Amino acid sequence: MQALLDTIATLPCTEQAQRLFHGRGGLYPGCEQWTLDAYPPVWVLTSFAPVAEADLHTLGQALEQRWHTLYPDQACNWVFQCRAEGQSETRLMAGSAPEPHIVTEGANRFRVHVLRGQNHGLFLDMAAGREWVGQHLQRHPGQKVLNLFAYTCAFSVVALQAGASHVVNVDMARGALAIGQQNHQLNGLGGGASFWGHDIFSSWGKIGRSGPYGLVIVDPPSYQKGSFIASKDYAKLMRRLPDLLAPGGHALLCLNAPELGLAFLQEQMASLAPTLTLLERVANPAVFADVSPERALKVLVYRAAA
Repeated sequence: MQALLDTIATLPCTEQAQRLFHGRGGLYPGCEQWTLDAYPPVWVLTSFAPVAEADLHTLGQALEQRWHTLYPDQACNWVFQCRAEGQSETRLMAGSAPEPHIVTEGANRFRVHVLRGQNHGLFLDMAAGREWVGQHLQRHPGQKVLNLFAYTCAFSVVALQAGASHVVNVDMARGALAIGQQNHQLNGLGGGASFWGHDIFSSWGKIGRSGPYGLVIVDPPSYQKGSFIASKDYAKLMRRLPDLLAPGGHALLCLNAPELGLAFLQEQMASLAPTLTLLERVANPAVFADVSPERALKVLVYRAAA
């Protein structure tokens, strides 16, 4: 746990939502279970294995000492979450979490919730994917965008800010979409987006009639029982892409499943959507570096034939 303590001792001031320590990447032996995130004004420490109370106390002392060095006039706010198999808990360890809790990423604002559920409303590892979408639409403004598995619609906010003509957000979780609508309002986006609380796999007709799309974003969960299992369901998405995309349109395919490597996406795309060409793999934020790029988050850009 020493590498985590060393990182805490040198944490910088930050006003942006971001990961601060990524032990899950395997680059810090003995710290593989740990992550530390900033959702200002709260730090969130997460363990993916059981934790001894003595270790948690040591880490807590380090966090509070660093906080008071950086922000001497503010109360320390930090949350501990355990996501060990068969053991899930979230504890407010010091201070408080604001309600509503609004964080920034770049110039955009998003509502998060760090005290309930395992997902906090903004996936920090997808920051580079959102940046790619913004840059792409600045170069190609006026495109219609399809955002599948939209969750709280962060991609949609970025797309509209960058010049998309319209974004169709689709997700089964209506509560997440409601937060997505709040995110649009937070950023002064009063229109230009649709929010469909539908099962994607039973809504292809409606989705297709609203197209074609200049950009399709596919960011599903890797495993969600009863909803989506990447190893068997991703193919159903891939085979739809040629019909959804406008000529020369782009698809952003995301996969966060350590057990499935690049070949899983590339080989199936070659078979199921052979008219699409792989352009690049979007590099993950540097803090998410992994000993094995195959295990890390995979974000691939494909283009349809013109």
